Amino acid sequence: MKQSKLELIVGTFVLIGLAAVAYLALKIGAGSFMGTETYSVRARFTNSGGLTSGSNVLIAGVPVGRVGVITLNPADFSALVELRLNKTVRLPSDTIASIKTTGLIGDKYVGLAPGSDTTLLAPDSTITDTESALDIESLISRFAFGNVEKKGSK
Repeated sequence: MKQSKLELIVGTFVLIGLAAVAYLALKIGAGSFMGTETYSVRARFTNSGGLTSGSNVLIAGVPVGRVGVITLNPADFSALVELRLNKTVRLPSDTIASIKTTGLIGDKYVGLAPGSDTTLLAPDSTITDTESALDIESLISRFAFGNVEKKGSK
């Protein structure tokens, strides 16, 4: 009887430990371990080029949020990117959002360049002043094949 009671206590302790590890892994993976409150803003890009949900949102190299859901706008076939920003970050309405890369072929992130307007972006508003991801493949292709001109031809 004493042996089964000990096994029950140890089993319960192991289950609680596994549940705690799983909870922390989910919280850290989602970037919400610190428990900061966020609000949502959308950005409209013509090309989201490799940006994924969970990518960082940076201002001046400082993380201020994460990328949420990326959807296709059926009206104009643009990419609508949800940006989950910390409540403490209030952006002017003329903020510019651009998709950038860490390094030459690194991870994609959204860089925000706040403007100087006195009115602030409201939660659930849309940033339309954006710069899409640079397509390295088409840039190399254009350089290698597209800009060749023959000199001296009339």
